[in-house]
Amino acid sequence: MSDIEIKKFIAQELNNGVNLSHVQDMVAEKFGVKYTFFEMRMLAAELENVDWKKLDPEPPKAKEEAPAAAPAPGTGVCKVERSKLARPGALASGTVTFGSGATAEWILDQTGRLGLDKLVGEPTEEDFQEFQTELKKLFANGL
Repeated sequence: MSDIEIKKFIAQELNNGVNLSHVQDMVAEKFGVKYTFFEMRMLAAELENVDWKKLDPEPPKAKEEAPAAAPAPGTGVCKVERSKLARPGALASGTVTFGSGATAEWILDQTGRLGLDKLVGEPTEEDFQEFQTELKKLFANGL
C-alpha cells in the first residue's frame, strides 16, 4: 500500500461525508496502517480535492435577540411579583408588569432605594404610581 492509495481513499471517504476519525478507523481496517488522529489530520490537510465545507458542522446559529418591542397593551392592572431568590445587595427584588403592558425587573437595595432594570416598553406616570402602591401592599406584611 502506498501513501498515494491511502490519500486517495481518505479523500474519497471525506468527500462522501465520513468524518476523519471514522476514516482513521477505516484506514486501519482496510490498509492495516494505524495513524494517530494528528497524523490523519496532517495527511488530510495535504489533500487538495476535498470539500471541507461538507464536513464542517454548521456553526451554531447565534440567537438573534429580538429588539425590545413595545409590549402588547396591558390589562390596566399592575402586577408585582417578589423573587424568592436573593440578589446580592438587595433587600428584595422581583418583576413588575405595568398596567400599560410594560415590564421590568425591580430591586430594593439595603438603603431603601428602588431601582428598575431590563425595562421593556414605556411605563406611564400612572404605572409608576400604581407600582409603588402595589409594592407597599406587598411589604405591608413585612419583608
